[in-house]
Amino acid sequence: MGTTASLGPSDGTRVPTFCALCVSRCGATATIRDGTLVALEPAPAHPTGKALCVKGKAAPELVYHRDRLLHPLKRTSPKGAADPGWQRISWDEALDTVAERLTRLARESGPECVAFGSASPSTSAMSDSVDWMNRLRRAFGSPNLCSYMELCGWGRHLAPTYTYGMPVPGAFVPDLEHAGCILYWGYNPSISRLAHATSTVAALAHGARLVVVDPRRAGLAGKAHHWLRVRPGTDTALALSLSHVMIERGWFDVEFVRQWTNAPLLVRTDTGRLLRAGGRYLSWDTRRDEPVTYDPAHGYAVEEARLALSGTFDVPTADGPVPCRPVFGVLSEECARMAPAAAEGITGVPAAEIERTARTLWESRPVAFYTWSGLEQHSNTTQTVRAINQLYALTGSLDVPGGNVLFAGVPANSVEGTELIAPGQRAKTIGVQQRPLGPARFEFVTGEDLYTAALEGDPYRVRGLVNFGANLMMAHGDSARGREALASLDFFVHTDLFLSPTVELADIVLPAASAFETEALKIGFETSADAQSFVQLRTPLVPARGESRSDMEIIFALACRLGLGEHFWNGDIEAAWRYQLAPSGLTPQQLRDSPAGVRVPLTTRYRKYTERGFPTPSGKVELFSELLAQHGYPPLPEFEEPRTSPRSRPDLAGRFPLILTSAKSLWFCETQHRGLASLRRKARDPQVELHPDAAAARGIRAGDWVRIETPHGSVRARAKLTTGLAPDVVCGQHGWWQGCAELDLPGYPPFGPGSANLNAILSQRPSDPTSGSSPLRASVCEVSLLEDGRGTGLS
Repeated sequence: MGTTASLGPSDGTRVPTFCALCVSRCGATATIRDGTLVALEPAPAHPTGKALCVKGKAAPELVYHRDRLLHPLKRTSPKGAADPGWQRISWDEALDTVAERLTRLARESGPECVAFGSASPSTSAMSDSVDWMNRLRRAFGSPNLCSYMELCGWGRHLAPTYTYGMPVPGAFVPDLEHAGCILYWGYNPSISRLAHATSTVAALAHGARLVVVDPRRAGLAGKAHHWLRVRPGTDTALALSLSHVMIERGWFDVEFVRQWTNAPLLVRTDTGRLLRAGGRYLSWDTRRDEPVTYDPAHGYAVEEARLALSGTFDVPTADGPVPCRPVFGVLSEECARMAPAAAEGITGVPAAEIERTARTLWESRPVAFYTWSGLEQHSNTTQTVRAINQLYALTGSLDVPGGNVLFAGVPANSVEGTELIAPGQRAKTIGVQQRPLGPARFEFVTGEDLYTAALEGDPYRVRGLVNFGANLMMAHGDSARGREALASLDFFVHTDLFLSPTVELADIVLPAASAFETEALKIGFETSADAQSFVQLRTPLVPARGESRSDMEIIFALACRLGLGEHFWNGDIEAAWRYQLAPSGLTPQQLRDSPAGVRVPLTTRYRKYTERGFPTPSGKVELFSELLAQHGYPPLPEFEEPRTSPRSRPDLAGRFPLILTSAKSLWFCETQHRGLASLRRKARDPQVELHPDAAAARGIRAGDWVRIETPHGSVRARAKLTTGLAPDVVCGQHGWWQGCAELDLPGYPPFGPGSANLNAILSQRPSDPTSGSSPLRASVCEVSLLEDGRGTGLS
């Protein structure tokens, strides 16, 4: 496709590229003048390039910021010292030190004692290299990756495997171009994934309906046909209520439910478990009025249309007749407990609006949906995800045009290195004993479990950490405990662009080049069939500053220093990319010759489950999960009140009557970029949103400095008044630490007096029993005016 075009010395050179700062990976055009990056703009011809967010447009500031890390550093002061005593060292000394220390730790305590950390690839440029980092981790022998999966990914990628056996909507993405109805739940694409936002606006223009479930009226909620202002943490009740209405009214795809879910399987009323005979499941044949067997390999012994979905049947067994009911009948009864009137009292969503939304979900099919961290940071996350997955199954929209589709992908070799780690090592993943079906089952370690292993040696002591960009201390709850855990490590190496509160605890710091200074390969851009067919090799727009190196270069160099070069093409990144691309027929040089990207002809097949079923134990969509039941979890989704709310903790409600949630900021990528003047100018201070009625009752005006207090401490923020929240809900922002010298705006300590770090006053516990997800989006608090709090009156 396109090539670099010179527009003359006055206009500069325009270079096709893509922005890697978040999962949207928006196509872009860079302007280079006299060897300097001066602008980044949208590239409308690119499948994700219709728009570019403010963070992407600030790329030149990021690249040339005066606080960039430009040289390897080593600590010369003890970890408790106020000043780490950073000393500049060479790359050779840095890499040799890292390799020597990691090798020693692995020899003394096994490679599992070294954890690896990564900034979330959804909200950082680690999307360029996270697969290669995992390859290094596995080749080294560590099963432990801490990358916020329990906070940002569990609900999209892993929890859905207990319903679908596949990541829905993580891999089965919304086909927005053809959707009749779009459902966004705990997800604001205007901030989190701009490519989805622009596609949604286009879909609305073509007549699609939009349903947004969010405690805040933000982003596309203002354009929604139904905005459901759910009380934080009660999303399970809302999903069950919507399911109840759809079932009661017959607004569900009966054929899909009967044929492709485990709805007809019989549940024993005495044990609550699925009934089996000779190892096979049983259903009820309504024509012959007798049980019929089912096994995943051969299916049912009769046509699915004959199978009962309701009723109670006495099934003869060796121990006598056992009353049984179809899964769907049990599910229907459970959902009926959340009739709209009951759900209104729990969620705050009017019963009539629940009814109207259920009708829209049915009548405007196909439904395309997406969720994000608004659902993943609760003490009941897994049940919520299960309930929404169940609701979506009722629509019958999976893998159909306009639903959530697994689009055909460009053939490529996997480079994650799953074959490089032995099963015995995988079994050592921290947390797998406490939560065997949680993130640790997939080699992800929660922040809570990482801290416990470092501080308490449970199940063994973590002694080392290899961290790529993850600002663990600011991004997880219990910031003070995080600092204590990081300080306890025998060795900690961190790669980043800037010194953060987490970096301050490292022994060796490696300077990362920004995404705009590095080469990176992207195979498929995910958001549509066209986007998935797109392959692009992003070329460096400008030379890397100082001695900074790309994450890829650092990973490959470390692999060679550690004696793992044979798994990394002996350090040859070009050869590694050739291997990765081989099945596609493309080469890195072909892609360099077409810097705007290449489309590979692909054809997406729909309803692929009709060919091979679902990769679940039953081969069906598991509305009832026997695997969850075997581990003591509810087999059908159940609502549980958030474990720290004014209702579940009446002992706290008097002092902390408000519900505290949080949301991403439009202007920053999580804990990053508050030092960039163009962004900080738009959001000068940390803010907390609250309803005017709540503010008036506390003598608070817009712009006042206020104290946000929880049972774990207090932090400061400026008050922003909005009617887009319920009067008893307030919404804070996490990630505030960085100063902006250009605007003479301060930074904030990670904890203690003067802190604005919301996660310093939020706990990782009580966490979700299945996933270990922290309850960062639903807690209790009080907001009060600071003594010196009268501000300038922000609106």
